[in-house]
Amino acid sequence: MLINALLFSSFATLSLAKDWESPEYKYFFQFPLPLPSTKSPLKTFTNPATGNPIDYYEVDIKPVEQQLYPGLGKTRLVGYDGQVPGPTFRMTQGREAIVRFINHADRANSVHLHGSYSRAPFDGWAEDTTEPGQYKDYYYPNVQAARTLWYHDHAIDHTAENAYFGQAGFYILSDPEEQALNLPSGKYEVALGLSSRRYNKDGSLWDPEKNGEKTSIYGDVFHVNGQPWPYLKVEPRKYRFRFLNSAVSRSFELSLVEDTKTSTKIPMTVIGSDTGLLLNSVQTTDLDISMAERWEVVIDFASYAGKNLTFKNVGDIGADTKYAGTDRVMRFVVGTVVTSTENNGPIPSKLRDVPFPPFKTTVDRHFRFESSGGQWKINGVTWADEANRVMAKPLRGAIEVWELENSSGGWTHPIHIHLIDFQIISRTGGQRNTVLPYEKVALKDVVWLGKGETVKVIARYAPWDGLYMFHCHNLIHEDHEMMAAFNVTGLEDFGYTEKTHFIDPMEPRYRAKSFSATDLTDRTGDFSDSAIEDKVNYFTDLDAYSDVSELEEELEEYWSTRSATTLQTVTTSKSSSSKTTSSTKTKDDDDDKKTSSSKTSSTKTKDDDDDKKTTSKKTSSTKATTTSTKR
Repeated sequence: MLINALLFSSFATLSLAKDWESPEYKYFFQFPLPLPSTKSPLKTFTNPATGNPIDYYEVDIKPVEQQLYPGLGKTRLVGYDGQVPGPTFRMTQGREAIVRFINHADRANSVHLHGSYSRAPFDGWAEDTTEPGQYKDYYYPNVQAARTLWYHDHAIDHTAENAYFGQAGFYILSDPEEQALNLPSGKYEVALGLSSRRYNKDGSLWDPEKNGEKTSIYGDVFHVNGQPWPYLKVEPRKYRFRFLNSAVSRSFELSLVEDTKTSTKIPMTVIGSDTGLLLNSVQTTDLDISMAERWEVVIDFASYAGKNLTFKNVGDIGADTKYAGTDRVMRFVVGTVVTSTENNGPIPSKLRDVPFPPFKTTVDRHFRFESSGGQWKINGVTWADEANRVMAKPLRGAIEVWELENSSGGWTHPIHIHLIDFQIISRTGGQRNTVLPYEKVALKDVVWLGKGETVKVIARYAPWDGLYMFHCHNLIHEDHEMMAAFNVTGLEDFGYTEKTHFIDPMEPRYRAKSFSATDLTDRTGDFSDSAIEDKVNYFTDLDAYSDVSELEEELEEYWSTRSATTLQTVTTSKSSSSKTTSSTKTKDDDDDKKTSSSKTSSTKTKDDDDDKKTTSKKTSSTKATTTSTKR
């Protein structure tokens, strides 16, 4: 009782602090952690090209009200299936998925499956939007190595608004290699989505867009799975936690302490990153996680039976603003009984053979992330500058080193490169000035550029060609133009013919379609059984993903006997009538030959010419090997 009284007193003192922008929150650790529902497929078919199942889902994007502030009004949010966070997809490697996202929200959306090497028309290109009253079908491969992915909004100019109001959810992919490790699973595996928001005095969300926010929305109210400062009851044994930072602008530096020994940090074991399992497990007492990053950790509560543990946070890490409650995130209430010892053994030191790219030292491209002239820019270019926003044209399958520089003064930038998994090979400048221990043994798709930091990352630009994005994942910065594109270019002499090319993310045949409300409710028209089956057959006939492991092997073999042309990134280029003219040139700058989409607009295409989009059948083997592909 004395301990509880002291804890209540300390939290009451903090709650009396005046550094709140939201109404004062007084209910720390009084509400349980919500666990998102698991999404189930509406139908399951068989892919004739692979013989594997292909699952069909529908997700309805719609408003929902939740009681988040006791004593105040309900908060209006907009979520996937009317849930915040959205339902969790639990997927198995080798089972493709088609997800129909139906927009009943207030504004346009675009969905990005973050961590998936989806083909360009299904990657969530910012301008590939779905208006209210429309739907879009997204076709996902699910053939990469096991990993924690997430799906979230990516609509041009409104990504921050849509994500802030709730459009985010987990998408968890498993494979046999991961399952063989016997890591904690079932109720001992918990996904934790971190976010932060700001509220008005009536309990509604403070709207960054309506209030003209152009820098950041740090938020003074922390949420885990949508609940402010929750608690979770755990047993005194090992648990696996999948952390996702889904906040718009806030980063976290987490540490775990016993509530009666707050000066002593409890070790946790990092086992996974954005792109799956690490090379080996890494013990740490501090975990940095910026926007869009994912880290998987195992925590052993065996020594803390009957005690309370709290995840603490450095409230002013990076450029973030510190408030009264930003020094803590959630509480664990440790019980005294273990109901199952299954998958509670030692964590293996070696976790998997991570497919790191072949090492090279030459920097192929340099990108400077900066604030200039009141705008967020990359190499002096904004996303709205269509003539220059395609800033890199890596050859398909080539290994490149990108140097990412944060020169924006007091700001930080988590940088996300779509399509690829990269390795962080150096970090210089700033306070950290090094690659963190758990980063050294990981592949990533987001890297955090702290104040004054320059980071080098290396990746193979594969498996697909086509237009993809890279950008700052502080979504306020992204919406205010800190985003660019890269064009993975085709190889003339590759000799591997694909049935269908997916170069342009705005290709009309894959774009959103309007629908009748009665067709959805009555399951007629596009929502009838026959129409859905026809759409599944249409997608599977494209052979979008059926031979990806063979393709990756062919690309590796191709590049094993060649070296990429030296490339030079420039900040500007002369005006051009082509909206996809690249600002990156090769020594042999013959774009008509080097770029498979050099004549394809990033915002519009020519009429749907299947003779150009679809080629002859593959000349190589068509044997499907989807379950063996790992990246």
